[in-house]
Amino acid sequence: MLDSRRPLKGPAPAVRAEGRAAPGRLARLAGLCGPAFVVSVAYIDPGNFATNMAGGAQYGTMLLWVIALANVLAMFVQALSAKLGIATGRNLPELCRDHLPRRVSLPLWVQAELVAAATDLAEFIGGAIALNLLFGVPLLPAAAITAVVSSLLLMLAPRGRRRFEATVAAMLGVVLAGFAYQVLLSGSLSGVAGGFVPRLAGTDSLLLATGIVGATVMPHVVYLHSALTQHQGAPGGPPDEMGRGQVRSEDVRREDVRREAVRASRMDIAVALGAAGLVNMAMLTVAAVTFGGGDPGSLQAIHAGLGQVLGPGAAVAFALALLASGLASSSVGTYAGQVIMAGFLRRRVPLLARRLVTIIPAMAVLAAGVDPTRALVLSQVALSFGIPFALVPLVAFTGSRKLMGDLVNRRLTTVAGVAVAAVISALNGFLLVDVFTG
Repeated sequence: MLDSRRPLKGPAPAVRAEGRAAPGRLARLAGLCGPAFVVSVAYIDPGNFATNMAGGAQYGTMLLWVIALANVLAMFVQALSAKLGIATGRNLPELCRDHLPRRVSLPLWVQAELVAAATDLAEFIGGAIALNLLFGVPLLPAAAITAVVSSLLLMLAPRGRRRFEATVAAMLGVVLAGFAYQVLLSGSLSGVAGGFVPRLAGTDSLLLATGIVGATVMPHVVYLHSALTQHQGAPGGPPDEMGRGQVRSEDVRREDVRREAVRASRMDIAVALGAAGLVNMAMLTVAAVTFGGGDPGSLQAIHAGLGQVLGPGAAVAFALALLASGLASSSVGTYAGQVIMAGFLRRRVPLLARRLVTIIPAMAVLAAGVDPTRALVLSQVALSFGIPFALVPLVAFTGSRKLMGDLVNRRLTTVAGVAVAAVISALNGFLLVDVFTG
């Protein structure tokens, strides 16, 4: 798993007379940043391309408010997840296994694995579509190439945490630059402000709104973020391998280190997920301006339409952004699956072996001739149904003083977490009733 942060040693940092923190403190804060950039890639995965571009093409900027709201919810949820790992030295799946009855934790593991499978489906298909658009590679071989390249990226992670984080951040930059370029080409953005007024237009828009929420508040990275931060509260230094050993609670600086780590995680989340939110809004806005309410029907058609309306440069930028998204998010998804299995079952499989298994559903979908864009959208709806199963235990654990100590949630935070879980569950329930009753 990812190596954890450098141990924080020595006395508390000095403070200069003028009130500014000494450079050592800033350096430590910077050293604690990075997990949110790994997590943020999941918020701009190919499923986001499908849901955001479809939403913009069909409804213009009407669903911008859904993206903005979902991004705020994502920041809130990820802040809780990061704090859980810092405060307890354990990740969310481990805590579920240790503190919930087995008849509860096992079904939670099953649904978490299904969520991870839905994630991998979107990411492999997205990478395959990108390679097809850029180089004309057929979808099945393109999916295999995506698996190989993303596996090479994944090999950086176990002993090259900083290189892995830097590579993932660079791919986030590619996606951001690609859509910034398309926004510049699209010209006038009149009417964008109206998209932040909450409203919907029937069941189809509700389906897309649910997919946008599922593609933004990603349940698999709720589990992952707690694992990426679970040794940041250990002033004596982390164990050699994530998930093994206990945080040394005897160190007198534990509380200071934990609070410093929580502050750093909030800064990390604000920057990384803020950038991801801008990318998602840019996706929807570009589709709204380019297609003007006409649904192109697929990512391939969106690529072609961008080339016709904005020029070939916009089409290339779109395909490159989609490829960077697919490669990076597939690696992050495989890591999340490893955390889920190791935490719930105390079982580990080699990462590359897991990668071979997770590509099977994507290959089956492509081989069956299923519309890949439709499969992407439905995978994001499936992710939305997994959110409450991750969020309810997260809110319960972070609200426990016995587990969290002084970092326990305030009452208002717990109430907000319960409200978020309830709203998402109600939205999904309404969608189920509507789908099955027509």
